[in-house]
Amino acid sequence: MVAIAAAVALGGGRWVRTGQVSWELVFRVTVWGVLWGVVGARLYHVSTSWDQLPDAWWGFAAIWQGGLGIWGAILGGVLGGAVVARRAGANVGLGMDMVAPGLALAQAIGRLGNWFNQELYGRPTALPWGLRIDPEHRAAGYLSATTFQPTFLYELLWNLAVCGTLLVVGRRWRFRPPALFFLYVALYTFGRFWFELLRIDPAHHVLGLRVNVWVALLVFGGSVALVLRFQRRGSEHAGEPDPRGE
Repeated sequence: MVAIAAAVALGGGRWVRTGQVSWELVFRVTVWGVLWGVVGARLYHVSTSWDQLPDAWWGFAAIWQGGLGIWGAILGGVLGGAVVARRAGANVGLGMDMVAPGLALAQAIGRLGNWFNQELYGRPTALPWGLRIDPEHRAAGYLSATTFQPTFLYELLWNLAVCGTLLVVGRRWRFRPPALFFLYVALYTFGRFWFELLRIDPAHHVLGLRVNVWVALLVFGGSVALVLRFQRRGSEHAGEPDPRGE
């Protein structure tokens, strides 16, 4: 809830300041975005980690036992919010750009939950900032180790850096919507690729790599291509009014 509030305050505030939407629309987009974000997050987990579901007919919906993938959350949330924004006559691409830093901030805050749950950490380490994990939360095969790489902390710090970067470059350079949003996706997946290589929690592998490593690579490549495409299209329309109202 704190993460959602932070995303609304930052991203929604940026969008409202363009003068093209109201807070009422921002809140409607948020409600539907969160709803479909949860659905998308669960569908991603079910499709990639089906063997970790509770052995019951209702296992596919047991989100109270964990299992929400950020990939599906962003996709589902953006699609759900985009439908509401489009039906209201708002510029969807501009909205995506405006909320992108808020999404990165929300992801950073959300990673604190992994610390409380002692989950999604990395390989054993003797580094001073190594995370002490209780025996009952240690991954199979690592019961004798005591401190592990706090990969969720690395991702938290990376997401904060992504948020700051988007705010700075979005102010200093002109991005053609939704290029800034796809820059956010590219920056996030670049970091996620490296963090994923450190993690030791159960995961399916393809060609020796975790599924999420491949997802990060593919999404990174696609996002970079989209940033270049939208920016190139923007250069062809140089001189047109800035959709941000600046």
